[in-house]
Amino acid sequence: MITILFIFLLICSFLCLYRISKGPSPGDRVVGIDILGIIVVNFCTIITYLTKVDFYMNIALSWALLSFIGTLAVSKFLEGKGFDE
Repeated sequence: MITILFIFLLICSFLCLYRISKGPSPGDRVVGIDILGIIVVNFCTIITYLTKVDFYMNIALSWALLSFIGTLAVSKFLEGKGFDE
């Protein structure tokens, strides 16, 4: 079951990389990067489950927070607003 899950996540990550490289608009590329961040968090949680080492969960939480903040910053930039608005 875990092997199938890893294969599915790898396929999803390649599809996200395709969307990031060929996205018709910058918004599509931002969404692709955000989804790729979610996939990385999923990889970290699966590795945490397999190895029983909580360090990977710390990486997943940090990655999720940074991905959220980065997505907000890029969306503000694409709207043309400053960070304090």
